Amino acid sequence: MERKSVVITGGSRGIGRACALLFAQRGYNVLLGYNKNKAAAEQTLAAVSSCGVKCAAFCADISKKDEARRLISKAMFEFGRVDVLVNNAGIARAAIMTDVTESDFTELFATNVGGAFFVSQAAIPEMINQGSGKIINISSMWGQVGASCETLYSSTKAALIGLTKAMAKELAPSGINVNCVAPGVIDTEMNACYDEETMEDLREKTPLSRLGTPEDVARAVYFLASDQADFITGEVLAVNGGFVI
Repeated sequence: MERKSVVITGGSRGIGRACALLFAQRGYNVLLGYNKNKAAAEQTLAAVSSCGVKCAAFCADISKKDEARRLISKAMFEFGRVDVLVNNAGIARAAIMTDVTESDFTELFATNVGGAFFVSQAAIPEMINQGSGKIINISSMWGQVGASCETLYSSTKAALIGLTKAMAKELAPSGINVNCVAPGVIDTEMNACYDEETMEDLREKTPLSRLGTPEDVARAVYFLASDQADFITGEVLAVNGGFVI
């Protein structure tokens, strides 16, 4: 039986790395998309390779349509199919709204929303040809409820939720499921900008009394990519320990 394949953007670290390892452990061929950190991508690639599946890493600035298309072309060249796309790549920038620059605005929307849009746009024809596919967008609980001092980040993650729902309606007749995972406070490098006191406060505000792990999110992503979620589309699965209920 031919192995299924998954494309994971932002696949070198954090949630992306955890997703890559879980999918590989479940027998998927894996393409890691990354932008700047080649060393981290190579480390993740080595870990994925040890699972005995085919894997590759590809450097691309997915905010650019042509580079997003080349990422999917690489997956087709390596594996011949794209069964699952995890749109995980994203950046954050904490700032009060009046300090957000035009450059900040352009960069965050181009990466967090444009990247997911353009990679999906490239993958959809391949999924349609196969008659099936799963697309999972990684949003945030702040995309659901908003966050003070993160108005720009919250806006991009809210846009991903809207994109998910619209894509789900458009692609369902083609046998493609589109869903979204909205993580809460996850213990990754993205939160390194916060001091220990802030992180402890966030931990205390989480009803389950701990921070989330990348593996917590990866398991939710894998569920939505699995056959068990074949009748689920257009949904937002919160993985936040009860922070937002």
